[in-house]
Amino acid sequence: MALTGTLKDFGIADILQLIGQQQKTGVLYLKSKEQEVQVFFRDGAIVRAESVTRKKKDLIGNMLVRAELITEQQLESALETQKRTLKRVGDVLVSTGAISAQKLKQMMQLQVTESLYGLFLWKAGTYEFKQEEVQADSESITPLRAESVLMEGFRMVDEWPHVRKKISSEAMTFERLKELPAPNPKNKKQQEEDDFDASFDDAFSEEKKDENKGEFKSIGSSERRVYELVAPGRDLRKLVDLSCMGEFETSKAIVNLLNLEYLRAHHASGRASSGGGANLLVRVGGVVARAVVTVVVLAALGFVGSRLRPDTWDLGDDSASSFADPAAQRLLSRAQRARIEAALEVFRLEKGALPERLDVLVEVGLLQQEDLRYPWREDYYYRRTSDRQFILLSPLR
Repeated sequence: MALTGTLKDFGIADILQLIGQQQKTGVLYLKSKEQEVQVFFRDGAIVRAESVTRKKKDLIGNMLVRAELITEQQLESALETQKRTLKRVGDVLVSTGAISAQKLKQMMQLQVTESLYGLFLWKAGTYEFKQEEVQADSESITPLRAESVLMEGFRMVDEWPHVRKKISSEAMTFERLKELPAPNPKNKKQQEEDDFDASFDDAFSEEKKDENKGEFKSIGSSERRVYELVAPGRDLRKLVDLSCMGEFETSKAIVNLLNLEYLRAHHASGRASSGGGANLLVRVGGVVARAVVTVVVLAALGFVGSRLRPDTWDLGDDSASSFADPAAQRLLSRAQRARIEAALEVFRLEKGALPERLDVLVEVGLLQQEDLRYPWREDYYYRRTSDRQFILLSPLR
């Protein structure tokens, strides 16, 4: 079966469905601008998914450390053993007793599903399916039916916008407001396997719940797990790592707890938000508010920019030597970084996410090329850490 093309013509859902229905064995190669993922099928079931461009933080060893299932020292020791024996890091950790085989399998399953569900957020890319022999590793992960991945992927895409309205930043922290109701002992199994879809719908209902009705339907095992992990200083990123449920399921559980007023959200600035943490832009008018903020920031860009660009200055014959002065450079850098940060905020408001590279700001007309260089030779260091957060540093040594 020859299957190749672009994701604009044939979406990821169609591809997975076709391979699953025809029970094919082979590898699906997917590429976007900055990501490359390989999905391995055996008789139509997904038996492995690997990100060729996976970031260091998403490697299984680092995932285990962030989840506090192993220590940094245990990981370093396992990596040293891996170099000598060529065994997989996970196998080394299990053999040394650092982690159980069951827990490792759970985390490897999470790693695979996070890679798969991330594909549903791709806007563009290419794909190619090659029929070839694939070895299933049932000890590492449980094979996934393509239909189940499709259902979860569609559910995530549909519900993410609602989650993002309540949780506007990965740096948000949370505070417990009251104790959870005790689980119903007569229905413990059902409670553990609670229908997450129903609880999510309940959480977003505008109607206030009666204390004695329906509340047990909305508090499931996921909510209880996240609630127990909430502690001062733990932001969303840390809760995702510790819960071992993935970003989407953890965020949904938090939203439910916010709406039912078991938690209160605190923004990175320290400002608390009432049950749900909807950000200011959403509360005061959505698109209108965004437009107002955009105009204000654009005005700031023009004001600062007119004072930052070298071609607007009249500094006399000794201006070149003044640029070499460290104090002058630091002063210019602060103003220049403020301009870049303002441009990044405008871009995020308009596009919904920060750019991957600073020169994109030049391409869209928000900045000029000289705005991106520390006076005026070296590029600023920029790295996007999430859709809303970034690191921007001047190239000082």
